[in-house]
Amino acid sequence: MKDKLTSTLVLTLPEGTDGFVVYCDASRVGFSCVLMQHGKVIAYDSR
Repeated sequence: MKDKLTSTLVLTLPEGTDGFVVYCDASRVGFSCVLMQHGKVIAYDSR
């Protein structure tokens, strides 16, 4: 699953200015976050 999430871009353009949600997860070795709007992924990143 990690390979599919990091190799395939399934992003959507934002619509308007409402309905945004940010999900984040962090540990001692990394950090990841996803920006979503109305259940669709707008952007994601991990380090």
